Amino acid sequence: MSSSQQNKKKKPTAEAIADEERQYAHSPISKEELHDKYPNRPTTMEKHYHSMNCSSPSSTPSKRTRRKKPGPSMARKKAGPHGPSNLSPHEERRSIIVRFMSRWRSQVGDDFFPALRLIIPEKDRDRAMYGLKEALVAKLIIKVLNLSKDSDDGYNLINWKLPARGPPSANSGDFPGRCYEVLSKRPMRQKVGDMSIGEVNELLDRLALAQKEENQLPIFREFYQRMNAEELLWLLWHPDGEALFNISSSLRRVCWELTDPAVTLEDDETGVELMSCFQPQLAQFMPNSFQKLVDKMCPQGPGIKDQEFWIEEKLDGERIQMHMEESDDAPGGYRFSWWSRKGKDYTYLYGNSFGDDNSALTRHMKMAFDPRVSSIILDGEMITWDPITNKIVAFGTLKTAAISGKNDPFSDTAARPVFKVFDCLYLNGVNIIKYTLKDRRNVLESSVCNVEGRIEKHAFKPAKSASEIDPALRKIVAEGAEGLVLKNPGSMYRLNSRNDDWMKVKPEYMTGFGESLDCIIIGGYYGSGHRGGNLSSFLCGLRVDDKQIRVGANPMKCFSFFKVGGGFNADDYAAIRHQTEGKWIKWDAKFPPTEFIELAGSHQERERPDVWIKPEDSVVVEVKAASVGVSDSFRTNFTLRFPRFKRLRPDKDWKSALSIEEFMELKAKVEGEGDDEFEVDKKKRDSHRVKRQKIIAGTADDGKSAYAGPHTDVFEGMKFCVLSEMIHPVKKSKVGIETIIKNNGGQISQSPNGKEDIVIIADKRVIKAASLIKIGKTSIVRPIWVLDAVEQMEKDAKLGGPRYVLPFEKDRYMLYITEADEEEIEGNTDQYGDSYARDVKSDELRKIFETMGDIEHDDEETEFDADALLAELEENGKGLGLDKMKSWMFRGCKGVFVVGEKIHDDLRLEMNHFEFGRGVALEMEDLKIEADKGGVTHIIFADDMEGKARDIRKESGRSGSKPHLVSWRWIRDAWEKGEGKLDEKEYLIKG
Repeated sequence: MSSSQQNKKKKPTAEAIADEERQYAHSPISKEELHDKYPNRPTTMEKHYHSMNCSSPSSTPSKRTRRKKPGPSMARKKAGPHGPSNLSPHEERRSIIVRFMSRWRSQVGDDFFPALRLIIPEKDRDRAMYGLKEALVAKLIIKVLNLSKDSDDGYNLINWKLPARGPPSANSGDFPGRCYEVLSKRPMRQKVGDMSIGEVNELLDRLALAQKEENQLPIFREFYQRMNAEELLWLLWHPDGEALFNISSSLRRVCWELTDPAVTLEDDETGVELMSCFQPQLAQFMPNSFQKLVDKMCPQGPGIKDQEFWIEEKLDGERIQMHMEESDDAPGGYRFSWWSRKGKDYTYLYGNSFGDDNSALTRHMKMAFDPRVSSIILDGEMITWDPITNKIVAFGTLKTAAISGKNDPFSDTAARPVFKVFDCLYLNGVNIIKYTLKDRRNVLESSVCNVEGRIEKHAFKPAKSASEIDPALRKIVAEGAEGLVLKNPGSMYRLNSRNDDWMKVKPEYMTGFGESLDCIIIGGYYGSGHRGGNLSSFLCGLRVDDKQIRVGANPMKCFSFFKVGGGFNADDYAAIRHQTEGKWIKWDAKFPPTEFIELAGSHQERERPDVWIKPEDSVVVEVKAASVGVSDSFRTNFTLRFPRFKRLRPDKDWKSALSIEEFMELKAKVEGEGDDEFEVDKKKRDSHRVKRQKIIAGTADDGKSAYAGPHTDVFEGMKFCVLSEMIHPVKKSKVGIETIIKNNGGQISQSPNGKEDIVIIADKRVIKAASLIKIGKTSIVRPIWVLDAVEQMEKDAKLGGPRYVLPFEKDRYMLYITEADEEEIEGNTDQYGDSYARDVKSDELRKIFETMGDIEHDDEETEFDADALLAELEENGKGLGLDKMKSWMFRGCKGVFVVGEKIHDDLRLEMNHFEFGRGVALEMEDLKIEADKGGVTHIIFADDMEGKARDIRKESGRSGSKPHLVSWRWIRDAWEKGEGKLDEKEYLIKG
C-alpha cells in the first residue's frame, strides 16, 4: 500500500489543522474556492516539519553535491543490490530530494506544497511579489541589527556586488552569502530556531502583502529572533532551478494533482488547460548558415511540400498568452485571462471581460471572434503601436501605452497595445497543441477576426529555399524591426522548449551588416552569482571631438555610449583583468569624474558603473551591433542595439579609439549602404597569442600630448601662483592648471610674496596656503575659478558681449577671504548664491533652488519695484523700449474714469485695456485725494459725461495738478495701433 493510500485512512491532527490554517489564511482565494477548484486536493495529516528541514535534509546537501573539478578519471563502480555506490553529483542530488519527499509523504501527508514553495520560491505564483530588491533587504537587515551604514558590514550589505571592505570575503556577488556573513557574527540564536514550515509561509504571505517599511521591519525582526543564521541564509536564497511546471506554471497544481508517484499523467492531461498559465514554446538560435537552418528544420507532414517553411517578422514586444471562456457571470458573456511568458498575470491591464471599463484591450475585442467560439487560447506578442506614424514603438513603452489605453480608451493619437496573434492552442474544449502548425493556423484563421489596432493575426510568408531569407531579413531591418522567426509548418507545439522547429534570425548574428566599432572601456559592472566579485560587463564610450576640446574638455574625456556583457569568454576577461588591474576607481556619485567621463542624466546617474577607469589606463574593444537607436540612457543620446564583444584591440589605445565625430560619419556611411551581403557571423578567434613588440625601457612615448584646450586673453596682465592641485569637482594637477593659465594670457610665479597683484590659487590647505591664511592679508581662490573664467570668456566672445574677468564668488570660488575683500565678493551674487556675471549650469541651478526655502527674508524688505528700475534705466539712456508693448504702453498713467450709471461695452473693454497696459484705473471719489497728491495723469470721459469736464477741470486745478482730460477713444486708438501711447492733443475734452 502506497503512502498516499495510507494517508487517506488517517485523520488530521489538531496541529496539522492549525498548520493548514496558517498555510492558506492569506491565500488570494478562499478555502471554499480551493475546495471547488481542487475537490480531491491532499491534506496535511501531521504537524509540518521544522523549517530547517527545508534546508538541511534536502537543500544543504544538495548544494554541497556540486560538480567536482576536472581531474584524473576514475572507473565507475558497478551498481550493487542497493543501487550504484558511486553516484554522480546530479544523481546524488536527485536521490536526496526523492528521499526527502518520500519521508514527507509518510510522516506529514501528501500535501507537499508548503515545503516546495519554500524550496523553489521563484516558481510560486500563488504568493504575491514581495517587491523587495537586494538594496531594500540590505536596508532592513541593517535596521534590524542596528548597524551603521558606514560600518564595514553595513557597507558590504549595501554594496554586495563589490569586493568586501575589511576582512577578505568569498561572497562578492552572492547576496545571501553576504547576508550570512553579517548575520552569523551577531546571531539571536545559536541553535536551530523554533519555526515550522507553516509559520514561515504565514509570515512570508504577510510580507508579500506589506508594502511599507514600517510593516516589513517587524516581520524581518521576527525571522531574526526565531531563526539562526543558517536558516536565515536559506530564507534569502533563491535557487536557479529548471522550469518544473511547464504546463500550468502553478506550483500548487503540480503538488496537488501529482500526489502519488505511481500515477502518471495521461496524454490528454499533458496539454494546455484553459485559464491555467503554461510555459510557451520558444525560438531556437540559428546555426551557422541559412542553408543549415533550413536543412535542420526538416519539415514533414501531410500536405507540406519539401523544404517549405514560414517566415515571420520577429516582433519587439512581450510574449503574451490569452485565455477566453464563456461565462454567464462576466459582463459581455466571456471571461478573459492574460499571462506573460514568465507567468505574470496581466488581466488587470488588458481586461477580464468585454464589459471591463478599465481594460486596455478586451472592451475593443467584441467583434474579434467567430460566434461559434466558446473558449480559446491564443499565443502571440503584445506590441506598442503608434497610430500617427503607423509603426511599432520600442518595447519599453508597452506598459505606459496599456495604462494610457485604460485611461483614454478611444484616443486616435496615443500609442496603444496591440495583440499580434500567431498561434492557437485550444478551441471549444479541444486541446490542439499536437496539431501541426499549419492546421493550428487554419483554426486561427477561422476563429479570429482582425480588429485593426487592437488584435491582429500576425502575417507570415511561405518560403521554399534559403535564398529567400536574405531579402526578407534585409527588408525588415530597413524598416527597423528586430529580425525574423522561421517556423516549420508541419511541427506540433512543444511547451517550454527551444527546438529546431522555430528558429530566430537577428541581424546581430550577421556580418557585413551592423557596425564593427573600436571603442574604449570607461566603466565596469560587477556580476552576481558565479561572476560575483568580478567585472562581468563594461561601459564603453566615445572620445569627445575637437569641438568639446576647444571649450576646455580634457582630450581623454568620453561620453557614455553603450553597455556590453555578451560575447566574452574566460580568456577575454583574464586579458582585460591583466591589463587594467589596480587601475579601476570606485564610482563616487557625489563627485563623478566628469573630467574623464560624462554619463546621461542631470546627476550623472544613468547607467552608472560600479567602477571607472581613465582612458589612458584602459583597453580598446571591438564590438558588433545590430543597429543604432536613440536613447536617453547614454550621454551620446544614442546607443547600440544588441552590442556583442568581438575581440580586444591591443594595437589601439584611447587616442585611436572611436570619437563622436568619427562615429557620426561612420553611421551616415553605413545608413547610406544597402547592398551588403548577409553572412552568418562566425566568431573565429586566433588561437595564437598576439606577439607584443619589444621596446627598450625608457624609449617609449610617455603619452603626454600638447595642450589642446582653449586659447583666450582672459588673464592677460594677471599674475598667478598655484599652490596645490585641483581636487573638486574634478582632479587636475598643479601643472595642468598652470598650463591653462599660461595659454589664456596669464603669468605664473612660484613664490607667493603676498603682493596684491598676484592671484593665489589652491584647493586645499597645503603648508604655503596655511601660512598665508594665518597672516590673513591675501584671499585664496579655488582652481575651479580658472576653468569657469575661461569658459565664460568663450561664451561671451561668441555672443559678442563685453569681455571681462569673472568676478569671485564666496561659496564656489574662495578657499579663504580676507576681511577687506569679503564685502566686495559677497556682492557678486544674490542672496541665494546665484552669480550676476556667470551662466550657471543646470545642476548648480537646481542646488540653488533647493536652498531657496532655507533663506530667511527680512519682513520689512520691500518688493521689487519694476517701474523704478525702468525709470532709472531710462534716465541713464538705457531704456528697454517696453513702452511700445501693449502690456506696458500705459505704464506710469493714473486715470480717473468719468462714467455714468450704465457703462457701455466698448468703454468697459478699453478700461480693461488700460489696466492691462499697466495703467492704474481710479474711481471718481479718488479724484480729489489723488489730485492733491499730484498723482492723476489722465481724466478719461465717456461720451455722455463730457459736459462735466469744466467742473472737473476746476476741481483738479485747485490742487495744482494738470491732468489730461481725454476721450475714452485715446485708449482705443492707442491699443489698435499698438505703437505706444498716443499724443493726447487730438483727444482733449474742451469745456
